Amino acid sequence: MGRSLKNYLISINLPYKNGLALCKEFRAINKNIPIIMLTALGELQDKMDAFGVGADDYIVKPFHFDELFARIKVSLKRSDATDANQTNIDVEDLHIDFTTKTVTRAGSEIPLTAKEFSLLTLLANNRNKVISKQEILEKVWDLNFDTGTNTIEVYISFLRNKIDKKFEEKLIHTKPGFGYYMK
Repeated sequence: MGRSLKNYLISINLPYKNGLALCKEFRAINKNIPIIMLTALGELQDKMDAFGVGADDYIVKPFHFDELFARIKVSLKRSDATDANQTNIDVEDLHIDFTTKTVTRAGSEIPLTAKEFSLLTLLANNRNKVISKQEILEKVWDLNFDTGTNTIEVYISFLRNKIDKKFEEKLIHTKPGFGYYMK
């Protein structure tokens, strides 16, 4: 995979291979390239399946081209963005390494998609501060409008399953009606 290929748009219903299988294969090759699923399948389970194999975003047809372009722009911006001054963050036994784009907890590596990594770093950089859904949309998805989907809740659920599920001490918390925080 060269630098010229920066983003994948994948449909689930492809002629020769299921898009979910293709997404999983791409993710195994490069965990940092943004993958957007663009499909007619709009059920919650379809979205969960796509996020489960590594999709960073999910757009249901029919869609507005402006929204698609905005999501692609955000996806590319996030994948190219690096903070030169920050090399890692530690929260309790969670370690985030920006140089290698890896996350470990209690010494075990936790594979994350590019979007999950962005969301986790937003929470970790704002430790003990409640981050609203709107702020998450703006900073992780670079969207200034509510998409009307439960994407944030889905991603928080993915992070909790990967970061907190095996551990007694939970790091990701919800303040009902306000947002999410890490402590």
